[in-house]
Amino acid sequence: MSLPHAILTALLEKPSSGIELTRRFDKSIGYFWSATHQQIYRELGKLEQSGAIRELRRQQPSQGQKKEYEVLPAGRAELAAWVGRIEDPKPIRDALLLRLRAAGVVGAQGLDAEVGRHLALHRAQLAEYRAIEAHDFGPERASPGDRVRHLVLRGGIDLERFWVGWLEDAHRELRDMAGETGTGPEPTAK
Repeated sequence: MSLPHAILTALLEKPSSGIELTRRFDKSIGYFWSATHQQIYRELGKLEQSGAIRELRRQQPSQGQKKEYEVLPAGRAELAAWVGRIEDPKPIRDALLLRLRAAGVVGAQGLDAEVGRHLALHRAQLAEYRAIEAHDFGPERASPGDRVRHLVLRGGIDLERFWVGWLEDAHRELRDMAGETGTGPEPTAK
């Protein structure tokens, strides 16, 4: 389970409240590890109960203010141990790939538009990643932490470049098949 580790990472980068964490997940960590607000708050409670994090002490009483959390030594140790663990890659689970496979059996009517929509979404995500790279990772950002964060972003860029190229090929192939038969791939006989 990596959500607690994503939260520990975010809190080590900057002590935050639950709402600040959810915003950060929506803007950065969420690009590669998504979580709902409820999941984040539930995990914060578990991490606090386990002694991995604690609420930051405030100078003045804080009635109505957001609780901010920081990582304790036990949380840092757990994160460091997790970073060094061996873990196999997870298989891809993508509904579009399964739908394409099903199209080989039942026909691809209407699938070309969906492939085109996915292509537009991946092109937009690639453009967003490239804008982040241009804005956040110039030559002056060469600290070890920045270099590792840039590696993560470059991984996202490379994945989006793969999807754009593959979807362009799939889109073209589906259009070619539709032009040949008028309907797309023929269903296979049993």
